[in-house]
Amino acid sequence: MFVDTATIKIKAGNGGNGAVAFHREKYVASGGPDGGDGGKGGDVVFVADDHLSTLSDFRYKRKYAAENGANGSGSRKTGKKGQDLIIRVPRGTVLREAESGAVLADISSDEPFIAAKGGKGGWGNQHFATPTRQAPRFARDGYPGEEWEIKMELKLLADVGLLGFPNVGKSSLISVVSEAKPVIADYHFTTLTPVLGVVRMGPESSFVMADIPGLIEGAGEGVGLGHRFLRHVERCRMLVHIVDVAGSEGRDPIEDFETINKELAVFDPALTACPQIVAGNKADLATDEQLQRFRAYIEGLGLEYYEIIAPICEGTQALMNAVAAKLATLPPIKRYETEAVPMDVLARKKDTGFRIVKDEDVYYVEAEWLLKILNKTDPDDYESLQYFQRVLETSGILDALVQRGIREGDTVSIYDMEFDYVP
Repeated sequence: MFVDTATIKIKAGNGGNGAVAFHREKYVASGGPDGGDGGKGGDVVFVADDHLSTLSDFRYKRKYAAENGANGSGSRKTGKKGQDLIIRVPRGTVLREAESGAVLADISSDEPFIAAKGGKGGWGNQHFATPTRQAPRFARDGYPGEEWEIKMELKLLADVGLLGFPNVGKSSLISVVSEAKPVIADYHFTTLTPVLGVVRMGPESSFVMADIPGLIEGAGEGVGLGHRFLRHVERCRMLVHIVDVAGSEGRDPIEDFETINKELAVFDPALTACPQIVAGNKADLATDEQLQRFRAYIEGLGLEYYEIIAPICEGTQALMNAVAAKLATLPPIKRYETEAVPMDVLARKKDTGFRIVKDEDVYYVEAEWLLKILNKTDPDDYESLQYFQRVLETSGILDALVQRGIREGDTVSIYDMEFDYVP
């Protein structure tokens, strides 16, 4: 089954806890603290896999978690790092944060993407020794790993998209100009999944063509099967619009052309700007009057037009030559830029609990929900810091610090961020 959308939850591994231990060795008095640090939690990493073509693997399994880091131990031994979780997806998969829809990554290259970072290991008690506190009997817990709900959307990587009503000959065309082997039959919706084919124009010249399942009127609003596949047109550098120029099913070819373009505009107005070449298929079944009428209409719109008979390759080479020439003038396949997840989405958590631990004049604040906001806070950006301060105020953390007796100049430590308290 072809599945091109899926929503999953991912959880990076938690960092291991630091150890409380003291050095014991014969003839060595007062060896001191030697508790090791916890190991880092495993990351959740997405990579492109060209052997995958759908997201069907994610239809039943919805939760993915990386391994936690191991706890530290005595003799200053650091805990083992948690193993990373590698999630393989088809090339062209776009990852979005589920609530906001912000693009986290476009898995179109070979570069792995760390979607959730594992938590850092907590410090062992060896780090907390001071001249006045030579035997600390406490250590820090490991940091929690990041957790996200992610919506995955497969958008095919194709240079050219074939558009048209069902049964106009898209599958026949891609079968004769490439090595793709789609199912071809004389009934509607023969093609139920997008089909990719590589069209080779020479020793070092080729492009990828996608046969998009047939669209019908209303597809842009969710009618029929074609609306499921309009997302795969969005990346295409250009479109080849196949029309039954003979009107062999009782439809008018001009109306067919206008209908499909209206559906593109409804789904995404930006698609109307995508370059098009029009191919009038089934030219052997059309009268001279039909051919002349449709040609005059298309060329009147300023579009290139070619008449073809796909099953016998009549006119297909000239069409492919025109497509290759047009592609040479166009920018590369679209890549989606990453977007920042809104801070209010990060702060909107059901669990806003926190814990404050005081050690001399340092106040340690621990809150798993706050870590995600902290990771997205830019210390060099004033507005980002202002928002982080508002989160501390609205969550009650600042009031709780005052209740614990914090004074001006005391240190507040929130995971990796430390600052002096100023009332």
